[in-house]
Amino acid sequence: MVTRVLVANRGEIARRVFATCRRLGLGTVAVYTDPDASAPHVAEADARVRLPNTNDYLNAEAIVAAARAAGADAVHPGYGFLSENADFAAAVQEAGLVWVGPPIDAVRAMGSKIESKKLMSSAGVPVLEELDPETVTQAQLPVLVKASAGGGGRGMRVVHELSTLPDEVAAARREAQSAFGDPTVFCERYLPTGHHIEVQVMADSHGTVWAVGERECSIQRRHQKIIEEAPAPLVERTPGMRAKLFDAARLATGAIGYTGAGTVEFLADDDGEFYFLEMNTRLQVEHPVTEETTGLDLVELQLAVADGGRLDTEPPAAQGHSIEARLYAEDPARGWQPQAGTVQHVDVPGVRTQFETLGQRTGIRLDSGIVDGSVVSIHYDPMLAKVISYAPTRRQSALVLADALARTRLHGLRTNRELLVNVLRHPAFLDGATDTAFFDTHDLTVLSAPLADATTVRWSAIAAALADAERNRATAKVLAAAPSGWRNLTSGYQVKTYLDDEGTEHRIEYHFTRTGLAFAGDETAQLVSSTPDRVLLADGNGVATAFSVARYGTDVYVDSPRGPVHLTAVPRFPEPGSAVEKGSLVAPMPGNVIRLGAEVGDTVTAGQPLIWLEAMKMEHTITAPADGVLAELNVSTGQQVEVGAVLARVDAPENEGDS
Repeated sequence: MVTRVLVANRGEIARRVFATCRRLGLGTVAVYTDPDASAPHVAEADARVRLPNTNDYLNAEAIVAAARAAGADAVHPGYGFLSENADFAAAVQEAGLVWVGPPIDAVRAMGSKIESKKLMSSAGVPVLEELDPETVTQAQLPVLVKASAGGGGRGMRVVHELSTLPDEVAAARREAQSAFGDPTVFCERYLPTGHHIEVQVMADSHGTVWAVGERECSIQRRHQKIIEEAPAPLVERTPGMRAKLFDAARLATGAIGYTGAGTVEFLADDDGEFYFLEMNTRLQVEHPVTEETTGLDLVELQLAVADGGRLDTEPPAAQGHSIEARLYAEDPARGWQPQAGTVQHVDVPGVRTQFETLGQRTGIRLDSGIVDGSVVSIHYDPMLAKVISYAPTRRQSALVLADALARTRLHGLRTNRELLVNVLRHPAFLDGATDTAFFDTHDLTVLSAPLADATTVRWSAIAAALADAERNRATAKVLAAAPSGWRNLTSGYQVKTYLDDEGTEHRIEYHFTRTGLAFAGDETAQLVSSTPDRVLLADGNGVATAFSVARYGTDVYVDSPRGPVHLTAVPRFPEPGSAVEKGSLVAPMPGNVIRLGAEVGDTVTAGQPLIWLEAMKMEHTITAPADGVLAELNVSTGQQVEVGAVLARVDAPENEGDS
């Protein structure tokens, strides 16, 4: 019997598996690399084993050795990394350990998307034709380049022009090699609009196969899901589609003698016609929405099946609606640039459970890989947490989730939180009009807009200034009881300056008089009360709003029911030489320089790629900000750079007539 489980993974999924193991009375073992030494999943395990290299989550030999050294008798692979690697599964079993996953032959059969398509086609499951990148023709465009060995959007590229295909294939191969250790890629016909529908399956070794329920995962960026839900709106409104999906999923599962948890993924059109994409022989990131609508613990079922247990004849019927939002450290408005750094504070309000179902009661579940002080490194995926809602209706589930995300206090990193809230509240989403082109259809710029309007940003700056004054008073050595800047006679204003994320300067000028606080200019906010971390402001009608203020160096985070605001405090006396020269290209994230597109002295055009960075297993391009000449290049191939580093400088030609 299984008594101690090593999770060959990190972050949120490791914590998720540990949570079920604790409920079942099983011991836990974590593996970690140096960037993860202080990660929550490491602290929560009964035993931990260090892996010497940052890419050792892909080192099967090291992980098996860790399991044996720590006395584990089972290995759960989580998702990503080696979770769908047949050689790893074989190594686990050869070491005498229980593999909490499907049979090796099933992993191998589905491990290659190229071979799995052929297998599914011969079994009678509808598929999209696989295309050889070397023989794609103009008539077959657009095509999607895909990594054969993995998923998560890595190694995927949409190609509309035949001339760009070789470069995109090469980039996809590099990403696939980095993420999965296998550079094999292929092409298939690209459907610009469609619905990503998947079926959760569970099978035991006694012949029972469940189609547990379907999920819709069409809201994606870079071909990676960010909002998933169960049941699927398309399936709900298409008569007979669910039965056909479930039949196809069971057919696919039976064709490879599958056991354990898996997901059969399909791409469907608006009429409900669907095509097999792939089968994920592991637990999916989005499994919580199936758990919420069925009441099942899929990890518990995985462990039971791996231990030889039997499933009931039929799975429980799904009820209600659940939506999951993936919270990423990234900037959607700037090309989905991943972010790295320290999570100063995180608090999702109203969370009723963590890593376990809500019991089909309306509320919020949190599956998180971070806590206060967690460091998000450049080496791994930038997903921070999954926030999951459950409610009797889809609309209520969306609104409950949007509200929880909007009120979340998340300090230290830029995230996709605003995008998630705006999508969940969008009329098209609430109507169930979700497809893979959602961001193209509804304008990503609009969807990425801040939740706080201009007035809220201004009031947040006022709150920051007043909280800062209270903080100064609280730490003052003399006259601590006197208001900041107070004088017997009228004197000059106290001044504090902040920049918002759009670069707008907010200069707050105020002073205290015998009758209270007075602002310079036409400020409409009225002070009700203030402390070093909370300011209550009212409008002309007496309606008051509380603003919570937190400061970390020059970073100021102001949270209120009107929307979160991040500000940067501008020092009164800037350090000499701290300004960045015009035309400079600054590293938006820490990363490794893998390619250069120009040399010093070259003429470049606006938008031309100049530097390629690899961060978090993805490639990111740094482009020229304007037409001009590459006057300065401060990096070379293979160099590691930190966020904010000046990589290069482009000098634009002076306008004619300038003197």
